[in-house]
Amino acid sequence: MTSPIQLLSTDFDGTIFAEFESPPVPPRLQELIARIQASGGKWVINTGREMSSLMEALGRSRLSVQPDFLVLVEREIFLHEHQRYVSLTEWNDACERDHAALFAKVKPDVPALFSWVEERFEATLYEDLWSPFCLIAKSARDAEAVNDHLDEYRRGIPGLVVVRNDVYLRFSHEDYNKGTALREIARRIGVAPEHTMAAGDHMNDIPMLQPGVARHLATPLNGIPMIRELVLGHGGSVATQHCGHGVADAIEAVLAEMG
Repeated sequence: MTSPIQLLSTDFDGTIFAEFESPPVPPRLQELIARIQASGGKWVINTGREMSSLMEALGRSRLSVQPDFLVLVEREIFLHEHQRYVSLTEWNDACERDHAALFAKVKPDVPALFSWVEERFEATLYEDLWSPFCLIAKSARDAEAVNDHLDEYRRGIPGLVVVRNDVYLRFSHEDYNKGTALREIARRIGVAPEHTMAAGDHMNDIPMLQPGVARHLATPLNGIPMIRELVLGHGGSVATQHCGHGVADAIEAVLAEMG
């Protein structure tokens, strides 16, 4: 029997994974995911983490299920194949190429942007493999102020967006995010939004928490107010439990609703 949820996309930290719980991912959620997979559905972990960080956390979680796809750094797609996660080359090569071209335009301005932040806030500023501008603010209020300034700057750079998650910010390309990556996976496996479910808790989840990407939307109790409002506005579910417990409740409700 085909699962009524044919594609399930979950954020990781704060949505299904609770660092200080044992186990970090609730067994009931794992059982529901296994049920979806056994009925032909696919599971995507859609996260801002990179591969080694996610693999370490998954190893500590000792999951009884494995995701069929990974979306890493909110943009790169990997497929589970023969006990390995392999790059979806066509997508990832285009992603790398488009980011390189965009960031070549941005890099000359990064020193001035760093200086603007340093003159006003206490923050950690750095460049990594995925962005020439990364920031960890001291507070959410500081992050909001920096975000506003970067929004003004990016308007002069077509394709540039600021990805934010709490006190973390970085530059990215508008064509590559959790939503576009999920749509690409859905396209490749032939799943429509009507049979797709997405669950997230923070700002960087917004691109996948859209009706055009997934009909069934959910956030756990700990989802930030902006996300709770967004999900409710699209007819989705705000759980009464936190993290994976709340996502399990939301999945059960969708499965019951769809029969």
